[in-house]
Amino acid sequence: MKSLLAGFLIVFALGLVALMTMSSSPKESKQMNQDLNQQNKQGASAQAPKPTKGSELVAGKSYTAIIHTGAGDMTVALNAQTTPITVNNFVTLARKGFYNKTIFHRVIKGFMIQGGDPQGDGTGGPGYTIEDELFEGEYTRGTIAMARTMAPNSAGSQFFIVHQDNMTLPKDYVIFGKLTAGLETLDAIANTPTTMNAQGTEESTPVEPVTITSIDILEE
Repeated sequence: MKSLLAGFLIVFALGLVALMTMSSSPKESKQMNQDLNQQNKQGASAQAPKPTKGSELVAGKSYTAIIHTGAGDMTVALNAQTTPITVNNFVTLARKGFYNKTIFHRVIKGFMIQGGDPQGDGTGGPGYTIEDELFEGEYTRGTIAMARTMAPNSAGSQFFIVHQDNMTLPKDYVIFGKLTAGLETLDAIANTPTTMNAQGTEESTPVEPVTITSIDILEE
């Protein structure tokens, strides 16, 4: 009797495991693998070398960025007082010409436009990552914030500008400024025709990407 009961329990347990395995669809399994791969990439990114110590920012000064693009200019007031690490990184890269001739590689109308990748496909960066820092504000129209992976402290050079107010986006992306002029340029870029991205997950790859010709930094 005991042997019969033990056999029944074993069969029941195996059946339960099989049922749990079958409940994950191929789509869910693929997403889990993608998430795992993404986490591995994030881990590698987080171990990238840090930028050289020192700051381009002068205490008491305010900083403005003028982003020159093929669709027009956008003027950004940078939050040097509240997010000095992020602003210093952006200012340093801009002054070095890092952003020159890069493109807005990811465009989602009504959400945001994303640029700052020297590779032009969302995989590139400056070769290091910066620390996240506390910030103020919401992801409202014209806000500029750092793009990063799901891993903390994984931002590098990529940034995005919010096209329309977004109150649902998690506060994971450091806001470091806001447009004071050039909303018409933001609209023009956001309305660029797009196609499906290489991963087949969203329609966000511009058919004819808009180029950042240069970024000027004003110090006052």
